[in-house]
Amino acid sequence: MYYRALAAAAGVILCGAAHAETAVPFALDWKFEGPSAPYFAAIDNGHFAEAGLSVEISAGQGSLDAIPKVATGAFPVGFADINSLIKFLDQNPGAPVTAVMMIYDKPPFAVVGRKSLGVEAPKDLEGKVLGAPPPDGAWAQFPIFAATNSLDMAAITVEPVGFPTREPMLAEGKVAAITGFSFSSYLNLVRLGVPEDDISTILMADYGVDLYGNAIIVNTDYAAANPEIIKGFLGAVAKGWTDAIADPAGATASMVGRNPAADAALEQRRLQLAIDANVVTDWTKANGMGDIDDARFANALEQIKMTYEFKTAPDASLYFTDAYLPEEGFALK
Repeated sequence: MYYRALAAAAGVILCGAAHAETAVPFALDWKFEGPSAPYFAAIDNGHFAEAGLSVEISAGQGSLDAIPKVATGAFPVGFADINSLIKFLDQNPGAPVTAVMMIYDKPPFAVVGRKSLGVEAPKDLEGKVLGAPPPDGAWAQFPIFAATNSLDMAAITVEPVGFPTREPMLAEGKVAAITGFSFSSYLNLVRLGVPEDDISTILMADYGVDLYGNAIIVNTDYAAANPEIIKGFLGAVAKGWTDAIADPAGATASMVGRNPAADAALEQRRLQLAIDANVVTDWTKANGMGDIDDARFANALEQIKMTYEFKTAPDASLYFTDAYLPEEGFALK
């Protein structure tokens, strides 16, 4: 009887340990593609588990998609465009959502065109048809890009398109350019058979747009009640990105395990494009990943004012906090 009691007690302890991980649902902005691989690597390489977390990742339908999911508390954490978050908070004052870790230090907002259709530089868009999905994060920033580059919007025909038809329409020549994330649209066109030397990628950040890109966002009520969970989550995310930078093929394999229909080679290229252009920048090399530069962010808010009328004066402290980050940021190696 004594030994059976010990065995039963041990079973209770083991069962408790097995269920000790805290479930943290995570809402992505988009489908399971190369740039989402680091989050799956963080699962498969045990980084979330080491932080005592069990993370389930849900796909999204665009850069704006995760914001209301996190604001309503349906998800405690998500991944979204910080510029869209700024506007959301202006339109929904007091909503319990903010950004806590910058991922895309250099945003992937781009206009992607075809040289054979006459699009290689911003001014080339005048007199052309531009395909733009209304919920697209890049399209949301296009007015700033247009203003910064003195484009005549009356001379540009904007064709609202769906995400699934965006690249096919450009491949078929029905539009001369599209808005999108650089790494996604470029490789989608390659997959559709468009010659790579015919594709022009006009990265908005290279043409005067000083905005940041996508960040990890949290429900502020949840974060305030569970600060160690958020800190552990962000630490695991950083380790997932470090793994992906060191071993893109391994990280891509983690993602493909959740999306078997994906082309592993193509998605590894997409991940590498995101790493090289958006994540590993001069600033993150010097300052680590996760935090933002206050002066640049202030300038970004001024740029948003160029095309968006705030209902109340913008307050940077509402949109981003470093409270859950290490002081030195997360090293990328």
